[in-house]
Amino acid sequence: MAKDYLTQFLPDLEEFKEKTMQFHNGEMTVAAYKSFSGGFGSYAQRGGKKHMLRLRMAGGRLTKERLKFIVTRCEKYGIDRLKMTTCQSIQLHNLEADDLCLLMEEAWRAGMISRGGGGDFPRNVMASPLSGVQKSEFFDVMPYAEAAGEYLMDFIKAVKFPRKLKVCFSNSPENETHATFRDLGFTARADHTFDVYIAGGLGIKPALGICAAKKVPPKKILYYIKAMVNTFITYGNFENRSKARTRFMQETLGKDGLLAAYQEQLDKVFVKEALDLHIPIHEITKQGSERPISNKRIIPQKQEGLYSVFYQPIGGNLTPAKAAQLYQLIEPMEDVEIRLTPQEGMYLINCNAEEAQAVLDATDDGARNLFETSTACIGASICQVGIGDSQSLLSACINAVRKENFADGVLPKIYISGCPSSCGTHQIGTLGFRGGIRQTPSGPESAFAVFEGGCPLQGKEILADMGKSILVKDLPAFLVELGKMITADNSRYEQWIALHHEKFAQLLDQYTSS
Repeated sequence: MAKDYLTQFLPDLEEFKEKTMQFHNGEMTVAAYKSFSGGFGSYAQRGGKKHMLRLRMAGGRLTKERLKFIVTRCEKYGIDRLKMTTCQSIQLHNLEADDLCLLMEEAWRAGMISRGGGGDFPRNVMASPLSGVQKSEFFDVMPYAEAAGEYLMDFIKAVKFPRKLKVCFSNSPENETHATFRDLGFTARADHTFDVYIAGGLGIKPALGICAAKKVPPKKILYYIKAMVNTFITYGNFENRSKARTRFMQETLGKDGLLAAYQEQLDKVFVKEALDLHIPIHEITKQGSERPISNKRIIPQKQEGLYSVFYQPIGGNLTPAKAAQLYQLIEPMEDVEIRLTPQEGMYLINCNAEEAQAVLDATDDGARNLFETSTACIGASICQVGIGDSQSLLSACINAVRKENFADGVLPKIYISGCPSSCGTHQIGTLGFRGGIRQTPSGPESAFAVFEGGCPLQGKEILADMGKSILVKDLPAFLVELGKMITADNSRYEQWIALHHEKFAQLLDQYTSS
């Protein structure tokens, strides 16, 4: 880190240790501790006995050094569960209170400050995972995401936010980071500038962002971030947490009013601040292989002869043993690093053909097809606010579908959130599910509401509305039946749903009518 945030934040750890012990001694309520600990990137898990620590890593860059730290600490503290998130971070789960406090300090000293990893703070800055190596990208946005992440750390102790602020960067219209509907998003253009979107977000009452500026030079991005910070703390709702996200400023100010307010703050920042960035261009000089290699999980990079290998552990659950195996594998490989995706997977980038083959072989335990790359939040078995057990549901669905041996693409990637917070991004999925409760003749039962037809692509964004609910016990059978219908029509979901939506609706009715 360029700035000495360790010195700035390290004194806070004493208060964290004190309040964590108070919580475990029954001297602090669950709600009070959650409100406090979130600012340190940590939450007590359901039941209050174990803890989670969320590590910040701007742009999802899991370097060898960071991976080594995680591996060694898993061994030291007996950590048995790692969870990749849709915000390109890693959560370490099932921590004892004493271990949590020690681990947090060690992570900070290793350069992974968890401060602001939760709570009402700027969160982990996101970036397109293949930024810098993707053939179709407009330009490499990773350096700007990292600079933004560093800059936003300045506000953690200096400013009180109404709630969290999510900032992200997209290198192409694929819009993997949802830059056009986050609190603040920078979308790359072909002319090497950014368009800036503000006040979007998923969750309760989701909203697409508003384009607030076009053709912004990359060196000017910090002005736009500071303007968003100032707009949020000036007009954000500090009284009602349910309306304290930036997207609700579209309601209170109106879109034109919000744009005017943001522009006013931006003008002030340009007058008062000197925030130009001067980032040196990093070029990958590693020599690639002359022999080509091909596989559906291998992506040729724009650097000739180099490749990225995609790996999706089911449900985003990276076992400590697998993390250790990956570290031992890539440690001697020049320039190879891991990029976490916003959909709980990873790319291992900058591999030559021989290295790509070795990585491919070592990661054959992951998702076998598109459906198995599905996204699911940690769910109610761990999360205090979760309603539905997302991970259990995903496992049940994959187990049921595997027995049918459907062709790849017959079923789409699905997105599962355990509650309305949309940590599983269910609102942007072709097919998404959100945890809840459904009343039945025999009483309330666990169910998941259906969200259908979402799309994150820039210029084609659709935030799906909530439909009817399917009981958890019936959801695997629903997906199996859907797969059989599509197979009978000799099709794949993407093409089939456009031509036969009425069949989908009829099937859905069968599973939601009782």
